[in-house]
Amino acid sequence: MRLRLDKPWKPLTSEEATRLPGQLGVYQVADATGTILFIGQAGARSPFGLRSELQREFAERGTGCQFRVEVNQQYRSRWFELLMLHKADHGALPADNAKNPPPNLGRLSPA
Repeated sequence: MRLRLDKPWKPLTSEEATRLPGQLGVYQVADATGTILFIGQAGARSPFGLRSELQREFAERGTGCQFRVEVNQQYRSRWFELLMLHKADHGALPADNAKNPPPNLGRLSPA
């Protein structure tokens, strides 16, 4: 498995979100230029997993954003990993994650 989530971006629309599986996993939301705004997780409390989380993101953000997902049963560990990786690469968490950072986020030193 690759460390970075490098799947292609898809437009954040209601139609694209509806096509997603109702599975657990992680996702990234970016603006039109590819700057990551938020890294999220679809966990056990998400009624329809990735589908419901991305439908909520679309409802809150509207058009103009894009997303990518990774189905992962270890979603919480992967979520922390992606956050630590972003912080290592960019010096800070994504803007919307920085508003409410997860507690006890470690440090990652990727090669």
